[in-house]
Amino acid sequence: MDSQTSPSSQASPSPHTFQVDLRGLVDLLSHHLYSSPRVYLRELLQNAVDAITARRAEEPGAPARVRLFASDGELRVEDSGVGLTESDLHSLLATIGRSSKRADGLQEARSDFLGQFGIGLLACFVVAERIRVVSRSARTPGAPPVEWTARDDGSYTVRTLPHDARPEPGTTVHLVARAGAAEWLTEQRVLQLARDFGSLLPYDVRVGEEAVTDLPAPWDRPYASPANRRVALARHCHELFGFTPLDSVDLNVPLAGIRGVAYVLPAAVSPAQRAGHRVHLKGMLLTDRAEQLLPDWAFFVRCVLDTDSLRPTASRESLYEDETLAAVREALGERIRAWLTGLAAGDPERLAAFLAVHHLGVKSLARHDEEMLRTMLPWLPFETTDGRLSLEEFAQRHPVVHFTRTVEEYRQVAPIASAQGVGVVNGGYTYDSELVEALPSVRPGTVVAELDADTVTAHLDAVDAAEELALSGFLAAARAKLDPLGCDVVLRAFHPLSVPALHLDDRAARHEQARADAESRADDLWAGILGSLRGSAPRARLVLNHLNPLIRRISSLRDAELIGTATESLYGQALLMAQRPLRPADSALLNRAFIGLLEWATHGEATPEEDGRR
Repeated sequence: MDSQTSPSSQASPSPHTFQVDLRGLVDLLSHHLYSSPRVYLRELLQNAVDAITARRAEEPGAPARVRLFASDGELRVEDSGVGLTESDLHSLLATIGRSSKRADGLQEARSDFLGQFGIGLLACFVVAERIRVVSRSARTPGAPPVEWTARDDGSYTVRTLPHDARPEPGTTVHLVARAGAAEWLTEQRVLQLARDFGSLLPYDVRVGEEAVTDLPAPWDRPYASPANRRVALARHCHELFGFTPLDSVDLNVPLAGIRGVAYVLPAAVSPAQRAGHRVHLKGMLLTDRAEQLLPDWAFFVRCVLDTDSLRPTASRESLYEDETLAAVREALGERIRAWLTGLAAGDPERLAAFLAVHHLGVKSLARHDEEMLRTMLPWLPFETTDGRLSLEEFAQRHPVVHFTRTVEEYRQVAPIASAQGVGVVNGGYTYDSELVEALPSVRPGTVVAELDADTVTAHLDAVDAAEELALSGFLAAARAKLDPLGCDVVLRAFHPLSVPALHLDDRAARHEQARADAESRADDLWAGILGSLRGSAPRARLVLNHLNPLIRRISSLRDAELIGTATESLYGQALLMAQRPLRPADSALLNRAFIGLLEWATHGEATPEEDGRR
């Protein structure tokens, strides 16, 4: 056997303990975990409230007070909570990552506490260079008060104090500001932060003589009438978010322990804009920038609520994405959906005022919710050739609901279709084409059809065959001119008379045109590949209006070159009227046609210099 000792017979190496650089850890907290030093006060309030909650679990009648006193770069926070013994100080305050909520006897009541991550007083080193804690335990009445003093270099001391140093159970925390952080410990700043974080806390919290808590919450208070309640909530919204809401929506989900209100924004916002909602956890403000609280379609409201069921992240500044949050999100969405349905059923004026601003949000919801689409059908506005109407009213007027998928297509055909009695909905705006296509599912019997070039052309009057035959030479010259651009020329008679020409195409024609353009620029290999993809889609067409006086004059021309220049000009003008993006070839054509018309208009007009040279 090998003389070397086998690995299994070697002695196990001695374990080592991680060493923590407290200054480095504080820097990590202040620059990466917490968004601002302001959270130090939330941690102090949180510890005080949790201590009172722990004491009241054993002594229901125990006092519930938190007092904060700030002056000269120092802060003192006193609470009437459960307090600590000397062993608690060593095991809880001096061990990073351990939470008092895991102490024996408290595990079963943990859901009543705000903090669950054991960071605790460590966050206070973000603004303080020294922390002094004086505490007396309510669980061990005979135990003397104890003092724990820590510095930001990682050192701490513990000593026992005389009984009269703190006669009553509870804890007092003293902070001394670190260099450059004294502003965070001024009385005005402490009062502002305490009210922001703790206005809904269930205990008596004061900064000096100033009350911090303001209970019950505005949405839970009794009011003389619904109108008075709306006014009070509007005032609360203005104080909180800086705007006066169009309306307010109660967010009451008892099963999830949620109470609050959603405020409807008075101005339209982008669906892509992420809303910032205020979330309180058991009365303590968790965040004012919760983005994942509501469904994406509900971007037209801002919420403030209190909950005891949602989980915070480690920084306690946002919500943990889990099944509970997903269920709450769905439940809150149902409350907003029910509010919209209620407006449709009983308050059409308020609904109309809301939709005038936020129809986009409702359309976003309706495209995934047939019941909401059915409810909102008489109210949602759409741009149509009959004016701004709801789909319900438009469908009552037209046996076939035609629509376009882009705004450009709608602008192409709207004036012509309207004159011919063809009803068209502009489906080019966000969600509109999806809703039009969903119309038959909530309104059985409705016929919906996408409007294409063939449909428009079919509704235009044909020109008398003899007249069109007489103009065959003109049409042949015009077609030859536009053929390289992938565009046909058609002669029709239509209203309004003021429109000389109409450019029509559809998505298939545009795709074929883009393929042909790419083929013309490609090398032999790619040209062959693109050529094999050539489709049979109809080409774009320039529809000339035989009723227009200008077209009649142009069609009587005999000069083929002049006919070509005039045709290019009509083509370019029709593109511009349709507000279509111009390809390089189209821009070159417009420039060429403009110069050609100038040369034709000035043909035979000699300048004085030219006369002198003759």
